[in-house]
Amino acid sequence: MTDRKYDLEERLLNFSTDIIFLVERLPSSRTGMHVASQLLRSGTAPYSNHAEAQGAESPSDFIHKLRVSLKELRETERWLRLIARVPLITPGARLANLLREADELIRIFVASIRTAERNRAKS
Repeated sequence: MTDRKYDLEERLLNFSTDIIFLVERLPSSRTGMHVASQLLRSGTAPYSNHAEAQGAESPSDFIHKLRVSLKELRETERWLRLIARVPLITPGARLANLLREADELIRIFVASIRTAERNRAKS
């Protein structure tokens, strides 16, 4: 049996799902709705952008799409940190786990981009 922890597509799907659940818990205040909208957009984008990277037309296109995913993950991490700082919800395990997963996904994408750039330079 494959260890699903290392299936990036599955991790991104789970991350997007957890973001959606968190967004649904945010308050209906003006601030809550603004943050929810931004977080929903940035927190679910890496999943679809990863699919686009898998269908990239060239190594440069692949790297570009990975960079877009990385950008969205970094933005998501910032929104999560803001939610924790305000706090817009009671900080708990779900928020802590999302912050940890965002950090891990960022590290994975940084490493993937570096590897792809090295491979592109070799060809």
